[in-house]
Parts: sequence; structure tokens; C-alpha cells
Amino acid sequence: MDWTAATPWWVGAGVLVALELATGTFYLLMLSLGCVAGALAAHLGLGSAAQWSAAAVLGFGATALWHWRRARQPRSAPAASNRDVNLDIGQTVKVEAWADDGTARVRYRGSSWSVKFAGPGTPTPGEHMIVAVEGSTLQVAAQSN
Repeated sequence: MDWTAATPWWVGAGVLVALELATGTFYLLMLSLGCVAGALAAHLGLGSAAQWSAAAVLGFGATALWHWRRARQPRSAPAASNRDVNLDIGQTVKVEAWADDGTARVRYRGSSWSVKFAGPGTPTPGEHMIVAVEGSTLQVAAQSN
């Protein structure tokens, strides 16, 4: 079996893709693109320096671009208060009476839950919106109309 100048680049790209599948590190896919660029440069008959340059420019450029793109995206809310993670966020409960420590018991989804007031001011009885869930305790704030 004869190895061409492109073969090590293709093997490197395959290894990086396999490592990405094993680790979930998306940056390895960007580096594998660099290996593909090196392989394509080899197929075009370019020299070793041009192959390495193509691999470096595309691989590290794509990695830097991906890093910059991710840094500019807004961070998601913590899981305890993220509606995409917990569908209870935004639901309402009716609090009949509050204890002095800002806690109460409510009926929600067919069972009794502990609630803790997480809004501004003093808790008052009435409708409250769930703003977070910590373990089996609902964090609630006054329902805004």
C-alpha cells in the first residue's frame, strides 16, 4: 500500500473526529477541518510548508472563530430557574398563608410542596409564580399583573 502525501492528513482528520465523538469537544472538529485543508493541499500537489500552512490557517482559524462565536452568545439561566430545563418555571400556585420565615406549604401537581418567597418585599397570600425549583422547594415571587 502506497501512502500519498495526503494520507497522514486524512488519518489525522479521522482520529480527531473519533476523539471528538468520544469526548464531545467540538473544537476537535475545527482542528480536523485543518487536517482536511492539509489533505486537500497535498492533493493539489503543494509542498509540505503549504500543507502545514493551510492546516494551521483553517484549523486554528476555525477554532478561534468558534471560540469567539461562543463567547458572544448569552449564557443560559441556571438549571434551577431555566424554563427550558424545568417546565414548572412560570406556573402559578396559590399560597393561603405564609410563615414568619417566608415559607409556606401549597398544593401543586397533586401533592404538597414547600415554597419559599424569592421576590422583593414581604410575602402576602394569593397567587404566586414559580421562579425556580431547588430540590423539592419551589421558589416563588408575587404574581405580576
